[in-house]
Parts: sequence; structure tokens; C-alpha cells
Amino acid sequence: MSRMNLDFPFRIGRTGRTALTDPDGHVRDMVEQVLFTSPGERVNRPDFGCGLLGLVFEPNSPEVAAALQVTVQGALHRWLGDVIAVRSVDVAVEETTLRFRISYSVLATGRVRTDTFDGGGAR
Repeated sequence: MSRMNLDFPFRIGRTGRTALTDPDGHVRDMVEQVLFTSPGERVNRPDFGCGLLGLVFEPNSPEVAAALQVTVQGALHRWLGDVIAVRSVDVAVEETTLRFRISYSVLATGRVRTDTFDGGGAR
């Protein structure tokens, strides 16, 4: 039986108990937390995060997307380098939305995943 973890964001599941997720879902949740946590938001880790939410009202351009690609890859390596190996980070500019497509392998299983995130952290 595989180990279950608390789902992110925290919520109550269909059973009326705390919602759980499988190990792959937990890794995806951790990636999402790195992306959408602003530095300074966590008291004991003030430098944790990537700060993407701070760019909500910034101009959207291919140059910003290229800079974010490097920023995202660096943050994921720094904070989750012992959990995942980032294979690629693609940032797409779609009108008013920056969309992040991140491909990575989970070190514990070797499984390769590709997840997509946008400004709201949607899947």
C-alpha cells in the first residue's frame, strides 16, 4: 500500500476527513508551493519560494517569460533538488496569462511527470 500525504491546499475530502493525495500528487503539490509562495511569506524560511504571484500586475512579455524560466528552474532546484530532477521549464505567454509547463522526474521512483501551472496554480 502506498503512503498517502495531506493534499494541498488543505481541505476536507469526500469522506469528511482531511483530504489525502498519493506520493505523485504530493510532489506536484510541493512544486506548486515553491512556485506560488512569495519570499518573505514563511516565517522560518523567509527566502523560500519563487514569488510568481508578485508578477500578477507586471507587463507580460517574452523577455519576462525568459527571465521567469531561469528563476523557476533555480527555485525548484534549490528547494526540491533532493526530491525531483527538473528536465525542462517552458514558460508561455498567452495574452494576460503566464503558463508554466514543468517536466521533472521524481527521484524516489524515477517517474517522469509534466505538470502545467498558471497564475492561479490551476492544473
